[in-house]
Amino acid sequence: MTPPRAPASSSLEDKAFLALLVAVSLAFAWILWPFFGAVLWGVILAIVFAPLYRRLLKSMRQRRTLAALATLGMILVLVILPLTLLTALLVQEGASVYQRIQTGEFDIGRYLQQTFNALPGWVTDLLNRFGLTNLGLVEERLSTALKQSSQFLAGQALNLGQNTLNFVLSLFVMLYLLFFLLRDGDALVETIRAAIPLHPEQLRTLASRFTGVIRATVKGTLVVAVVQGALGGLIFWLLGIHAPALWATVMALLSLLPAVGAALVWLPVAVYFLATGATWPGTVLIAYGVLVIGLVDNVLRPILVGKDTRIPDYVVLIATLGGIAILGINGFVIGPVIAAMFIAVWGMLSTSRPGSSPVPPDK
Repeated sequence: MTPPRAPASSSLEDKAFLALLVAVSLAFAWILWPFFGAVLWGVILAIVFAPLYRRLLKSMRQRRTLAALATLGMILVLVILPLTLLTALLVQEGASVYQRIQTGEFDIGRYLQQTFNALPGWVTDLLNRFGLTNLGLVEERLSTALKQSSQFLAGQALNLGQNTLNFVLSLFVMLYLLFFLLRDGDALVETIRAAIPLHPEQLRTLASRFTGVIRATVKGTLVVAVVQGALGGLIFWLLGIHAPALWATVMALLSLLPAVGAALVWLPVAVYFLATGATWPGTVLIAYGVLVIGLVDNVLRPILVGKDTRIPDYVVLIATLGGIAILGINGFVIGPVIAAMFIAVWGMLSTSRPGSSPVPPDK
């Protein structure tokens, strides 16, 4: 006796429901897009500060609202307020540098010529071989880059005043969302896990990799970059170099990228000092850069990151650059996360094929 056939309408209903699910999800993402950055950083901060929230929750006798408010207050004091002050200072110094370039007070050609004249003969011969002695071309490119960067920052000074309402609204959305993600995050995670049609082992692996990469990126990459930038800005300020906060930010941004570091900023300045006869500042800057700024990455990163992520450095570099190119500053987190998900999903596929040895899920 043949079993009864399922009604043909059930398959049609499943497809219709799936289409409705996709359409509603896309529509929801569309209306959230204006606040994409606020939502993204709300989620990131919730993941990073979730361990702190759990400790406060335990000490406050499971009062979730009070613990979430306390965590939110600490985030405001430790993260939001310093970033706001730094942004204001950065914009101010960027506008100042742009003004100095426009008035000719900051003459790149003169600095390059002074450095080139003081170089030893073997160095100039080496530069000649590589065609790097065309100071006019180098000056033009550096001037263009500096003008564009400082002009951008100067323009942001005006935009900050004009877009204050948008900034305040985005900040409010982020903090509002962050509060509920901290307070109700565990229940929300369980709801999402129950809705995603994957095996429990796959869900655990993906969730572990997702949260691990975000924490590693923020704690390891971002904190190390901020520390290196702050240390670089400090020595620039002590040596009397103009716009130390601006150069500190540049060093921090360069430190975000693997295999690229703050030395791209402080080393040319040290070479200029040495080439122009300022031996003491040049020697101090080189020693400080190597022994203090350079060692921060080797000391802090293993402590902050630990075993949260196992992505090759070249993959992180490419994913970070691609993420920043597409999504701006938000891409330095999204890029590595997408790379980690890519590696994790393909790893699951390879281990699920017949004859492959299983790989234990991330812990």
